[in-house]
Amino acid sequence: MLAYLVVLAGVTTALHIWKLPPALPALQAELGLSLVESGFLLSLVQMAGMTLGLVMGLFAEKIGLRRCLLLGLLLLSVASAAGAVFVDKTLMLVFRAIEGCGFLMVVMPGPALIRRLVKPNQLARLLGVWGCYIPIGAVIILLAGSWLLSMANWRVLWWLLTFITLVVMVFAWRALPSDPPRLARAERSSVWRIIGTTLGAEQIWLVALCFGFYAAQWISVIGFLPTIYSVAGVSGPVAGVLTAVVAGSNAVGCYVAGGLLHRGASARTLMITGYVTMAATAFVAFGLHMPVPVQFLMILVFSTVGGLIPTTLFLLVIKLAPSTETTSTSIGWMQQMSAAGQFAGPPAVAWVATLAGGWASTWVFTGMCALIGIGMTLRLGAKLKARG
Repeated sequence: MLAYLVVLAGVTTALHIWKLPPALPALQAELGLSLVESGFLLSLVQMAGMTLGLVMGLFAEKIGLRRCLLLGLLLLSVASAAGAVFVDKTLMLVFRAIEGCGFLMVVMPGPALIRRLVKPNQLARLLGVWGCYIPIGAVIILLAGSWLLSMANWRVLWWLLTFITLVVMVFAWRALPSDPPRLARAERSSVWRIIGTTLGAEQIWLVALCFGFYAAQWISVIGFLPTIYSVAGVSGPVAGVLTAVVAGSNAVGCYVAGGLLHRGASARTLMITGYVTMAATAFVAFGLHMPVPVQFLMILVFSTVGGLIPTTLFLLVIKLAPSTETTSTSIGWMQQMSAAGQFAGPPAVAWVATLAGGWASTWVFTGMCALIGIGMTLRLGAKLKARG
């Protein structure tokens, strides 16, 4: 099914997003990166999402969803190859920012392309598969990428991902149907009207903020897991495997959510279940000073059940977009809030941990995010009920 090719493109972009963490020690040694420069290298992808999500959604709507996806894959492959050839820390930051743009150009049109390619009664199930692209990419890189880096230079990984991305781009170019003809000028809305309609819709703000507060929790816990395990005395390789398992478990929740929505489950129920579970398991894992095996189990449940949220929001943003031509900009705004959450979450958790003298208060931040998410979900549920 062609929709799975779109999912494959999403997974390919996730490989580029997650390739940096396992390669960072080698890059720091070779390029002389400071801790601050390393932090910028890690966060530049999210910076692109924070600033360009809506713009990329508009760009996708104007040039065509298929064209945007193909250009994004091309941009990712070129930036990855350039990073392997021009080894300089300033250029590396530039190429990372370009990769962030390529990532957005693929993921912005992804859900709308899937809607175009499948029957309406299959949409929820396929969006459940689409929601897995980030955790699947994370698991592949954290396991296979780390293994490759133990035997080869980081440039080999960059070149390998360049080749994989180009192969996926060629398959997509040959297999995905062309974008439909653009509307006549008189029938098309202006740029400002599309933006105004998107940002003027309360339901789009609610969906986007729900995603932001979910993403802030998930990335904060997953991102610091190796550090948390290190403090607890768990060795580096074992900590890496445990982190990969937790990240991958999120894909299970995403996939299950698609099936439940396909069977008529309530979006509000799935989201509240996700937020409540994330708050409760984070409290048990960090607030009660549990041993490492119990902590791991709680974080595994945190990530798995939390996966109910992103798939549900992907479906809601498509259904609640004010019009067909604002679908991509609505997804773009949701992606922008997600990136903001991923950008702000880890520093916030690190700040709380610094004040508390350890990770025991992590649950305070995740709990606050969950409570805000529940409140906005209830408001969103009221909007959905009013729409019938």
